[in-house]
Amino acid sequence: MMQIYEVGGALRDELLGLPGADRDWVVVGATPEEMKIRGFQPVGRDFPVFLHPVTHEEYALARTERKTAPGYRGFVFHADPTVTLEEDLKRRDLTLNAMARGPDRRLIDPHGGLADLENRILRHVSPAFGEDPVRLLRVARFLAKLAPFGFTVAPETTALLRQMVDDGEVDALVPERILQELNRGMETANPARMFAALAEWGALKKFFPAIDALWIHTGGLANDAVDHAARRHLEQPLRWAAWVSALFHGSSRQAWHPLLETWAGNLRWSKEQHQWTELSCTLGPGARHLSPQQPGEWLPLLEGCDAWRRPQRFLRFLELQECLGEILEDLQPDLSTRGKAALTACQALDLPALVRSAPTPAEIPQRLRAARHAALCALPAAPRKP
Repeated sequence: MMQIYEVGGALRDELLGLPGADRDWVVVGATPEEMKIRGFQPVGRDFPVFLHPVTHEEYALARTERKTAPGYRGFVFHADPTVTLEEDLKRRDLTLNAMARGPDRRLIDPHGGLADLENRILRHVSPAFGEDPVRLLRVARFLAKLAPFGFTVAPETTALLRQMVDDGEVDALVPERILQELNRGMETANPARMFAALAEWGALKKFFPAIDALWIHTGGLANDAVDHAARRHLEQPLRWAAWVSALFHGSSRQAWHPLLETWAGNLRWSKEQHQWTELSCTLGPGARHLSPQQPGEWLPLLEGCDAWRRPQRFLRFLELQECLGEILEDLQPDLSTRGKAALTACQALDLPALVRSAPTPAEIPQRLRAARHAALCALPAAPRKP
């Protein structure tokens, strides 16, 4: 007889009092054919997962798995009506993710997940945890997500995570999956907790080659910067830019640029992630040091940020630099206010008239630049502080 149980992160988060997320369900005692007859739509490629015909929530047939090859794809899954709920829960990663709730609302907790949740401990369910390297990234991400609750990792789980790194299990991860998990951790309120954990387990240098020397000197600044960016509710690509910019703080372009390109290529950063990080590393230090007494100095920054065509990106850039400057303590006062005034002064120019006044088309760029510089120089300079 088919039985349905609620499982997964939504159940865990509910017990923690976190906002509700999409619920996941496991189905015991059913076949794929029965699910289709009941109107469920199959979506799983590697194992039977179905979407509910009304709620569109995921319903997965209870299954077991067996490791057959290195990496997170090296598994054979077995799903049929004889697989029990307890067998399905045993294959899950952490005890607090290995709980279920039946139609009678009774909690089924064969691995002590509720106690670990109450004690704020992340603990693996079984030694099979070490067979899937994605789980290392998931634990780091959970630490970031659950940082406000003070979760720690059980000592035996920490030892297993380090062993996974030492054995090269994480080397089988593909860039797209690494980035997917890192991005999810970056979107939490405390992304620094994820990076600190990966460094502790020896995994950070696997994903960011040659980071060790930087981490010793500026890793703390980078983690402070990314958490500050999260507190400011900056978008995820800007959080990446904050973390990397602080990590490269004090390094020359000759030192940081090859690393940045390597990391971007290895992780397959999106175009937006790559552009924001390079823009901040290249123009950020100069922007944060722009003198309040020299408004004309804004012109190269406005040009470098393509502020004429993308004014909103320029304003987001200023917000990012204020965030970084507050951590790095290298920020001139009122950066955003002065930057907005500089942009407004240039936007107020009568560009069609300036274009018409140029003797030849070749002189148009020079005439526009001179007019913008003059408009900036006409802005009032901030009084010098005694």
